[in-house]
Amino acid sequence: MEAGQPSLVTLLSVLDCECELDLLELALIHRSFSYENGGIPTNERLEFLGDSVLGIVVTDFLYREFPDLPEGSLARMRASVVNSQALAEVARSLGLGQYIRLGRGEISSGGSDKTSILADSLEAVIGAIYLSGGIAAAGGFIHRIFDPMIRAASELGAGLDWKTSLQEICGVLELTLPTYLVTDSGPDHAKEFAAHAQIAGENLGFGIGSSKKAAEQIAAEQAYGELLNRFPHARTP
Repeated sequence: MEAGQPSLVTLLSVLDCECELDLLELALIHRSFSYENGGIPTNERLEFLGDSVLGIVVTDFLYREFPDLPEGSLARMRASVVNSQALAEVARSLGLGQYIRLGRGEISSGGSDKTSILADSLEAVIGAIYLSGGIAAAGGFIHRIFDPMIRAASELGAGLDWKTSLQEICGVLELTLPTYLVTDSGPDHAKEFAAHAQIAGENLGFGIGSSKKAAEQIAAEQAYGELLNRFPHARTP
């Protein structure tokens, strides 16, 4: 690890799971650090693996936990927790950013708290856990972190389209219908979209996604939760 970074042993205790230290270290090497250090291996292959492991574990849980929901509802529930925004929030809660090895440019631009870097690094960590202890170890970690999020999402109505849910709660509260302010950045082949969900001109939700629709859905989910915090009596069916 870099000077000033906390020990990976400390991170391992936070993760509370089986993971080989060399794999955990690899999971935290961003390509910007690799570029500045002779092209050493990065976490991208582990990220690729972890993304698939996370997907199958969450999908299996949804299939078994909600036997009466149709495929479309299950897919939307999965998307409500398996997205860059949600993954980044989990990474922040674990303090993962302080362990990621970044190049000087990324450090100076706040890369340790960037949503995309945090989300990718968490997926890489899941890949490292999977290689260390198999699906049992990775599944145990994922279930501990994500099952409560899935159940909370289902209670908020994540089986519906979040934009529809937000529109419905606005109707219940007699508020103006939501609007979405969307911007994009990055090259054409790898654009990232950012969306603000606004109600009566107030920004109540923010989301980042690989498509305009995905960003709007995340923003709508946040706005829905914010309205429920303000008006808990307004829960929609």
